[in-house]
Amino acid sequence: MSRSLKAICEAIGVEYAGADRQIDGIATLAEAGPNDLSFFHNEKYRKDLPRTKAAAVLVEERFASELPDSSIALITDEPYLKLALATALFAHRMSTASEAPRLAGECEIDPSARFGKNVTIGAGTVIMAGTYVGDDCVIGENCLIHPNVTLYHGSRIGDRCILHSGCVIGSDGYGFAHTRDGRHVKFYQLGNAILGDDVEVGANTTVDRGALGDTVVGSGTKIDNQVQIGHNCRLGENCLIVSQTGLSGSTVLGRNVVMGGQSATAGHLQIGDFATLAARCAATKSLEGGKVYAGVPAMDIRLWRRQQAALMRLAKKKK
Repeated sequence: MSRSLKAICEAIGVEYAGADRQIDGIATLAEAGPNDLSFFHNEKYRKDLPRTKAAAVLVEERFASELPDSSIALITDEPYLKLALATALFAHRMSTASEAPRLAGECEIDPSARFGKNVTIGAGTVIMAGTYVGDDCVIGENCLIHPNVTLYHGSRIGDRCILHSGCVIGSDGYGFAHTRDGRHVKFYQLGNAILGDDVEVGANTTVDRGALGDTVVGSGTKIDNQVQIGHNCRLGENCLIVSQTGLSGSTVLGRNVVMGGQSATAGHLQIGDFATLAARCAATKSLEGGKVYAGVPAMDIRLWRRQQAALMRLAKKKK
């Protein structure tokens, strides 16, 4: 889906009088190519400004000089809001159109399952009643899709995956820009959700699609029931995510991370390889791997135990 830069600027209310060019998509500063629109609104990513390959960047005037000569500066004092408006121009067009999926071999598919366009399914996969598979989805070999699973458009499922009833893969991430008068503008989610091989997803769990890049679940990861995986999260291989856990957007888990029941992370954090978060633990900052954490905010579990013991002693003294 390609649009002219001038047409985009007119649609989102940004002034631009330079030469026109075609824009094929929207991406982050670091990932944008020479035909992409990007944006800058967070100091955390300032280092990416001079290195971006984006065709054009929505940016405040005070940062425009840091862009390379190859990138057009689109000056605005609300770059994130303008980008949200632009995402609507590139959003997948939803449709009720349906066609038979392409099968790579013998599969067992319940007649009540429904498919969008351009769906591919690997040999040996079983799809049970009430499942919906959206446009451009790919499901690998020997998967088991239980009843009433929903795969939004563009989702990718590896080989030997098990998706339990009611789980939703590729739903929209929770993304909104805010106007100065308090209205919330939808940031259309343009990425996909990708599951590696041997992933199991529990009942009524949601794995949101990425906002611009993809949400990725590494091979061998097992996710329990009623878990929320936010947009742009990246889970390493062989993680264990226990029920009612919530990962905020852009959380990165290393390999073999264990998250106990009702644990959580704030957004844009990194949890190192082989870290364990105990039940109801909440990570408010990035955590080193190879350790066990507990409490709110998350701390080394040995410190947490001493803290709990000290509180108990204090409570007993007050009786």
